[in-house]
Amino acid sequence: MVFQKPNPFPKSIYENVVYGPKIHGIKDKNLLMEIAETSLRSAALWDEVKDRLNTNAYGLSGGQQQRLCIARALAVQPDVILMDEPTSALDPIATAKIEELIDKLKKDYTIAIVTHSMQQAGRISDKTAFFLMGDLIEFDRTEVLFSNPRDKRTEDYITGRFG
Repeated sequence: MVFQKPNPFPKSIYENVVYGPKIHGIKDKNLLMEIAETSLRSAALWDEVKDRLNTNAYGLSGGQQQRLCIARALAVQPDVILMDEPTSALDPIATAKIEELIDKLKKDYTIAIVTHSMQQAGRISDKTAFFLMGDLIEFDRTEVLFSNPRDKRTEDYITGRFG
């Protein structure tokens, strides 16, 4: 799970990434380092932090902290990653980096994203579900849902008539 606001642990960058594997019983330092590097590379953060893995994660920018949280999720090799508004607390440049990262990661992971940004859903999702008041209104391939919604409530939402 990757939350709306980046939530690194009050630990080093390295310790943030290997937290999950450690609690799952991995103790081998070489294996943990390999997991950390692989996860940070997959989260497009390795080149920015490789020389300061032992520094506190709170010293990273907001966008870097969010990518660190993604690396932490990747470190346990999940089948599915749930992202709750992963860019809502970020500036446009950091948002673009996260969206580019999601586009790469979706080739290897099932990623479910909660977003209120129709533009973001249109840019990065393959399939879109529209929920209203807790009910699933419509689900389809993103291009179909956005270009030819079957339900008027979906059309009203994506065109900005409400919401």
